Amino acid sequence: MARHIQVNRDWCPVIAPRKRSRPAAAGRRSESLTERNSTIQDLNYQLKILCRHSREGSYSTRVGRERQLTAIANQLPQLGYRRMGARSLKPKHVEALVQAWLQQGLNPGTIKNQMSCLRWWAEKVNKQSVVARGNDHYGIPDRKLIGEASKARELTAGKLELIKDPYVRMSLRLQAAFGLRREEALKIQPRWSDQGHWLQLKSSWTKDGRARSVPILTERQRAVLADAKHLAGSGSLIPRERMYIQQLRIYERQTANAGLSKLHGLLHAYAQQRYQDLTGWACPHAGGPSRNALSAEEWDTDERARLSISQELGHTRL
Repeated sequence: MARHIQVNRDWCPVIAPRKRSRPAAAGRRSESLTERNSTIQDLNYQLKILCRHSREGSYSTRVGRERQLTAIANQLPQLGYRRMGARSLKPKHVEALVQAWLQQGLNPGTIKNQMSCLRWWAEKVNKQSVVARGNDHYGIPDRKLIGEASKARELTAGKLELIKDPYVRMSLRLQAAFGLRREEALKIQPRWSDQGHWLQLKSSWTKDGRARSVPILTERQRAVLADAKHLAGSGSLIPRERMYIQQLRIYERQTANAGLSKLHGLLHAYAQQRYQDLTGWACPHAGGPSRNALSAEEWDTDERARLSISQELGHTRL
């Protein structure tokens, strides 16, 4: 039976039902199997349409959301819930998914990201009440915000020389100098972003679509920015003949070939250096004292530094 889903017409058209064809002569068992596969595909198809008509967040955010919702749609039949469409979401489905994730031992941060996708899904089909507002309702533990080992990565000259594309090489230098994320370092328009004492980042480039600015404090940063402006001209660090996704694939391929991995660690290294600049001592992961070892005055300095760095990186938490 064809299914419709109703969505908010202000942002997305109503999704038309998928046409199905049945074999002229098929046994009851094969018909049942065909119908089951069709309904599974319907949920995947409808969620994909919801995602494709949304422009919320950066490109990587939208891709990640679609990937997670696809995995959720594939998992629901395994939990015994079939014949679902996008508007079929109920509290029992959310409860079953969370319990499955907890039993699998998924990281709390991963579960909370998937819960964000479920809430997004529920909102887009006008069923916000299906998912509880607080994650503690489902017994999801708090995420561990501070890991046991440093994730900082250094960009060495030797590794950088292995990158053949000059635009990718420039993006990596900006990541290291300003703590930019990959998408930001690809989409940035260096000439526009240079606001004198700070580097301005547009909301369409950034994490969760939050525009922000990063201070320009050192001669090294100024030199890197000058090189970026010279290469990009009045445009971005994506060559005019390429689209973002094409440049992203080139970035991924060339960094992998150069043996560069976990490049988000360049942001960690930037944050650690900024912490030392703002406080006068190294952060705990870089060999500095723990917060418990700080005096009351040092604690205040530590908190101001953390808040400042959090804003520079586009985070909302300390």
